[in-house]
Order: sequence, then C-alpha cells, then structure tokens
Amino acid sequence: MNSYDLSRNFWNWAFDNPEKISPNHAAVYFFAIEHCNRLGWKKKFGFPSQMTMDAIGIKKHSTYIRYFNDLVEFGFFELIQKSMNQYSSNIISLTSALPKKGEAMDKAISNHTAKQKEYKQTNKPINKEQVLKAFDYFWEHYPKKVAKGKCKEKWMRLKELEQKQIVRTIKDFIAYKPFEDYTHPNPMTYLNQSRWEDELPKKKEKVIIHPSEYLGL
Repeated sequence: MNSYDLSRNFWNWAFDNPEKISPNHAAVYFFAIEHCNRLGWKKKFGFPSQMTMDAIGIKKHSTYIRYFNDLVEFGFFELIQKSMNQYSSNIISLTSALPKKGEAMDKAISNHTAKQKEYKQTNKPINKEQVLKAFDYFWEHYPKKVAKGKCKEKWMRLKELEQKQIVRTIKDFIAYKPFEDYTHPNPMTYLNQSRWEDELPKKKEKVIIHPSEYLGL
C-alpha cells in the first residue's frame, strides 16, 4: 500500500458518501498519510493529536477528535491504542484500515472521459476547403446575394454542427412561403439570428375529392 492507493481509496469512498465527508476529514487523513510516510511506512504508528491540530489549523481538541473518530468509524484509521489526552498519541494503522472501494467515482471518470472523447469527435475541426465548399453551397441556394464577404467571415466562426444543419435545411427554409409578399431575410441576418433553427410548419397534403362526392353519388 502506498500514498497513491490510500489517496485514491479515500476519494473513491468520498465520492460514494459526499454527505459524510468534509475538508477537515481530508486534512486529518492526508496528514496521517504524510506522517506515516515520514516514519517509513510503519504498519502501526503514533499519531499525536496536538501535532496534527497544529499542522492542519484546528484549534479545539473536541473538534479534532470528532473528525478523528469519524475516520475510525468510516474505516480509514484502525485505532490500535487510544490516547489518554490531547498531548499523547493515538496509535493507529492505515494499511489494515481499508474501507470497501467504491466504484461510483471510477464510473463517473469513465463516463466523463467517454463524453469528452465523443465531444472531440463531434466537434473536431474540419479543413478550410470543406468549410468553404459548405459556404458556397449555402450562398448558391440563398436567394439574396448581399454582403458576401461579411457572411463568409461569419460562416467561418460557426461551429461545424451549425454549418451542417444549415446545409441540411437551407432548401426547406428557402421553399417556405407562408404568404405571397413574404421575403427572406438578408443572408447576414439569417446567420446572426440562427434562422436555421426555425421550426417550419409541415406542408399540408392536398385532399383530392372525386367529382362524384359533390353529387352525393
């Protein structure tokens, strides 16, 4: 058992039991690891209360002993011999006091890593030639040809997913004409207002009525 294993074991348990752990628990426990390391990793060793309190900034012995007892209860310290007062040492063991390893933190880290990988794959930069081809497609189909230079600059700042959505939906947006005098916005307005996210109504299917139905036949 080494300091890394003890540390990882502590944070795994803390992740599973966040309502029980406070910064003072961590301070006492990690000072114990440091003290054990200085003593050459003895299986059991004296852990002076006053020395620990001075090191981590706890003023009252009653406060310190509460966190110490919690760590014994949680299973991080095995209390070999209890001290008589705050000026004597508790004799503890770290290597034989190992709470059951939690799996929640490992799963959380694994899920986070997977999401980061997915995000990088989804949002990986595409080469400039592809970006310009996509812009040319947008410009070719958009009915208004105004401020092409500024539109291209704006296009280059869009995310890849936004560019793909524009290319995929631009024809439907242009075809949408709810009334006769409808005019499409300028292309720069379209880009600035994220108009590709507009929810366009579905086209109504024409109902064909046979002439005989009018006669009730």
